[in-house]
Amino acid sequence: MDNRSMPLVLGLAITFAGAGISAATFAAEIIIGTGSSARVHYSVGRAMCRQIERETRALTCEVLRIEGRDAAEPLAVLSNVRNGAIEVGLVQSDWQYHAFQGTGPLKFLDIKFDNLRSLFSLHGEPFTVIARRDSGIKSLNDLAGKRVNIGNPGSKQRVIMEMVMKAKGWTRESFQLVDELTEAEQSLALCHNRVQAIVSTVSHPDPAIAKAIELCDAAVVEVSGAAIDRLIADNHFFVATEVPAGVYKQDKPVKTFGIIVTAVSSADAAEDTTYAIVKSVFDNLQNFKRLHSALGNLLPGRMMTDGLSAPTHPGAARYFREKGMM
Repeated sequence: MDNRSMPLVLGLAITFAGAGISAATFAAEIIIGTGSSARVHYSVGRAMCRQIERETRALTCEVLRIEGRDAAEPLAVLSNVRNGAIEVGLVQSDWQYHAFQGTGPLKFLDIKFDNLRSLFSLHGEPFTVIARRDSGIKSLNDLAGKRVNIGNPGSKQRVIMEMVMKAKGWTRESFQLVDELTEAEQSLALCHNRVQAIVSTVSHPDPAIAKAIELCDAAVVEVSGAAIDRLIADNHFFVATEVPAGVYKQDKPVKTFGIIVTAVSSADAAEDTTYAIVKSVFDNLQNFKRLHSALGNLLPGRMMTDGLSAPTHPGAARYFREKGMM
């Protein structure tokens, strides 16, 4: 993921970005909003627009980059969904969960997001461990006693790594060395053997990970086990997933878990509009999957459930019922 703020950090002070974007300034009938720094989200939004316009031949669609200002970008996206300024927002599953439930750092906001409605989920952003081949790290358990970069404070990978450490009963003392490098810095540290493993939370395939694997003689490490199963079960926004075989020249899929990007609307969005959006994507899903590399492993059944905390929008439910999917 490109946005580095996470709603999982309790105590984070978030100022509500309440100013909606005037839809009157856009000619398109459907506006899809993404965070301004979320490059993959924006590309996926463009893919959705191409699909919608191709399949309906009637609706027009635009993607809008939304600035976070003094709030996190996903919160700004959700605020514009809530206010009706945009028809669809692309946000991670943890943001959808905390916004709809009013939990985590959002529990102190006076503004409620109970009008959020789910359309479907999209590509995942798996928690990924990359280790040097000469480190002896073959599984998650092998990280103990090694030199590990856990990510810079406030980053998404840092927050999830700390959740993993808690689930495993690890502290910083469980490692030989703990580094706090940013995602941009950690590959160099891996290549120079300053650290033996790094963590990342991005959509796959990711060019930075591919480069680190090739230049540092590294590999993706499986993240699984009873502790991870409990972590997923205890946090509805997490999903079990995998890094597909061949993505980084590995012979077989590598198990892990992570968050997932979701398409959300509001309860006030027209049923016919959301129906058309969902129909456009699902009726020709194979074509949609070819529009961006992050979408290549979408499965219809999982798109209806994975990472979705808000109720299904009536327009989406209508389509799923028509197809016998629910």
